[in-house]
Amino acid sequence: MKISTYKFLIFSDIGFMEVISFVQDSRPSRKINLPVFRTRSSGYSTEVKNFAVRQISGPFSLKIFFMELGRRGSELAGLFARSLPRIALSSIFIAALIAALVGLVKASYYFENFTGPLSIQASDGSDIENLNKIMSEFALEAASEVDEDGKIADAKIPLLTNYTSPVSFQTYKVQYGDSISTIARKFGLTNVGTLISVNDISNVRQLAAGQKLKIPSIDGIIYTVKAGDSLNSIVEKNKISLKELLDVNDLTSEVLQAGQQLFLPRAALDQKTLKTAMGDRFILPISAKFRWSSPYGWREDPIAHVRSFHTGTDMACPTGTPILASMSGKVITTGVNRVYGNYVIIDHGNGYQTLYAHMSKIIAQKGQWVSQGTRIGLVGSTGYSTGPHLHFTVYKNGKMVNPLSVLK
Repeated sequence: MKISTYKFLIFSDIGFMEVISFVQDSRPSRKINLPVFRTRSSGYSTEVKNFAVRQISGPFSLKIFFMELGRRGSELAGLFARSLPRIALSSIFIAALIAALVGLVKASYYFENFTGPLSIQASDGSDIENLNKIMSEFALEAASEVDEDGKIADAKIPLLTNYTSPVSFQTYKVQYGDSISTIARKFGLTNVGTLISVNDISNVRQLAAGQKLKIPSIDGIIYTVKAGDSLNSIVEKNKISLKELLDVNDLTSEVLQAGQQLFLPRAALDQKTLKTAMGDRFILPISAKFRWSSPYGWREDPIAHVRSFHTGTDMACPTGTPILASMSGKVITTGVNRVYGNYVIIDHGNGYQTLYAHMSKIIAQKGQWVSQGTRIGLVGSTGYSTGPHLHFTVYKNGKMVNPLSVLK
């Protein structure tokens, strides 16, 4: 600390303590008043002067730096050690509070979605025993015209098929009442995958009267050449004849270009692509948060506590959650039943029907055409139910199938 001085400068106790206080406060600078005594020929005189006081720092010392660092670290460690019990107690309290809140939320969600067992009346036993019968009555029998590989049922296979001439195409305008299988039959084709592939159809149910389709002269699919493809690799992968591939496409060179399109005679679409185009892939009928509460198949009945076959899959979620059409189709019936409460049944064509049960409210109307994802009702707990959930059943050609096998 540097202080401007006078000859014979004497600090009073008050002024000296003020300087000490300044040093302890560690402020950069300060103005202080100190008494000054002067010697004169006639004696002494006293005068109060205003002095500027500032701190001065010495040269940097690595030793002092580490000593100060160690001192500060020691003070911090001591403070932490003294506070450790309180920190531990606070941490335990916060963890317990978070666990309690999480438990409360989960308990609230559980009780919201599971209202507990219903009281069973003696007359309800017949409904349990006839569960499968009731479900079967809901399903509409519909014979499928196409198998899993796209082959048309009872289609007449030509005795002589010309796979040595180049494939030819003609244009056909879709007529009212046409289906992909009836059009294929009309032109002597045996697999609907041919028309799907050649016309790049994403959903056969969207075919409309007046739409124009390209009709090939023989069965097969379109293949787009990829980088690295060769004729041999294409032939091996699709199990077709190299000679037929060359003849049908009128190829004079074995050199292929990426992006080039070939017609593969006798080849068929893979099942995944075919199912997507035929509308055999369904979406979840609940888009909000839900829990799988009961799977398809044999289980112990949650109310009667007897082993029974569960005809669909249950999706537990709060009352009022929107229920969506899993696939586009026509609403063939809506109603109320003691077992399924409020229900909706949709016919999707190609042998598929779906049942949506235990609704709190039915939104769709009988005879209405609904697109995939259309809201058809709200989740509830009507009928034979332990709590709010959607019971979802899928039928294929009048027989129940596991819903998870068609959901994408």
